[in-house]
Amino acid sequence: MENRRKRFGDRYDGRLLRTIDPFGKIIPYIMKSRVDSQTYFDDKIYFDNIDEFLKEKRKLGIRDIKFLHIIIAAMVRTISQKPRINRFVAGQKIFARNEILISLALKKELTEDGVETTIKLNFSPYDTLQTVVEKVNKAIEENKKEQNSNETDKTAKLIMLCPGFVVKFIVWFLTKLDYYGYMPKVINKVSPFHTSVFITDLGSLGIQPVYHHIYEFGTTSVFIAFGAKQKQALFDENNNLVNKKYVSVKVVSDERIVDGYYYASAFKLFKRLIENPKRLEIGPERVIEDIE
Repeated sequence: MENRRKRFGDRYDGRLLRTIDPFGKIIPYIMKSRVDSQTYFDDKIYFDNIDEFLKEKRKLGIRDIKFLHIIIAAMVRTISQKPRINRFVAGQKIFARNEILISLALKKELTEDGVETTIKLNFSPYDTLQTVVEKVNKAIEENKKEQNSNETDKTAKLIMLCPGFVVKFIVWFLTKLDYYGYMPKVINKVSPFHTSVFITDLGSLGIQPVYHHIYEFGTTSVFIAFGAKQKQALFDENNNLVNKKYVSVKVVSDERIVDGYYYASAFKLFKRLIENPKRLEIGPERVIEDIE
């Protein structure tokens, strides 16, 4: 994201979009909450090219690339080309986020009693698949250690030392501060709810994806869930019946930030990138900036 001089109305985590058409500007006043403006979308990601790509990597001795990395890298690249999906609504105004942030939920152990935590990663729009793999694996390795607590966990633990009525007041007060763009930066930094996209891998739990709500607290505008691999019988180009592997993906998004046409073009690009991961091995030729 290019550096810009902060102007009146901008926030430290985003710049106010001033050239949106009047109808776009009034929508957040009509649909005041994310619950009121959630849209639901689902698609299938076919694995033909992905499996071939991962097999080639394993032949080269590269075994640290997983489907999750491809999903994240594809979203980072999509945002670099379709920056309007990296917007958020706060105080009934629409902002362009200053960073590309991806939040993930993790289980330290895949057991019923395993502790859950969240991580939030900052990416460059020029990041390649390999860069994403390195950043994600490093963060997961650090946060999966049972004895380790990240800043998010520590902040939540500190707040929960207070009585319930105090916790309720703190959350209400932080929400009000965030509405006007005055939430302390340290809270914004550790909050997984202040992110471009929240991603959850339900395939690792062996189940299919759910439509996950986008949170009222924070600035998340897109939530993506994907599930376990499945097979589907389809006719190929020669009218032969073949079994194709696929993964279901479900997306919940805030319709106030862009129109349906833009969302459609962004998610078509997202799907193409996932199904053709070789494109993610090189950086983008150019990065597109959001409007003023």
